[in-house]
Amino acid sequence: MDIQPTIEHRAPLRYVGVRHHVNGRAFGELNARVPELFAFLAGQGAAPAGPPFYRFEVVGDEAHVVHAGVPVAADVRAERDLFLGTLPGGRYATVLHRGHPDALFDVNAALLDWAGREGLRLDRTAAADGEHWGCRLEVFRTDPQVQPDPARWETEVAIRLADG
Repeated sequence: MDIQPTIEHRAPLRYVGVRHHVNGRAFGELNARVPELFAFLAGQGAAPAGPPFYRFEVVGDEAHVVHAGVPVAADVRAERDLFLGTLPGGRYATVLHRGHPDALFDVNAALLDWAGREGLRLDRTAAADGEHWGCRLEVFRTDPQVQPDPARWETEVAIRLADG
């Protein structure tokens, strides 16, 4: 896969999120929670401060721990199983994917391969349950309500570097 990665510095970013254990590529339950995050913010009178994202906390062979999140600038109070978190600032390897989300597995693999070839150390730790990531994101830049054709969606993959 031909990709055009960049390295960029990001400031810390607060978000409201929900954490899920996801098996394989079955993200349906997590996808269903994203509108709830937007509704929660609206109910608190807070506007989103950016597009929704998935934050991959643990990536294992069989299961992953993933946060669905929406950036927020206002002070909000988390409820139920929602929480407030912060994406860490630092240097990130990023790539923008234009096309169907089904290709994101390959896009992630290509970015990881590129980082390895470039000698970049990623913010991750190996453990028995998989790789624990300091910050590994898929940022959904296209609103499906505005652009219903998944072939025209834009998704940014961003992985924090170990040197921050």
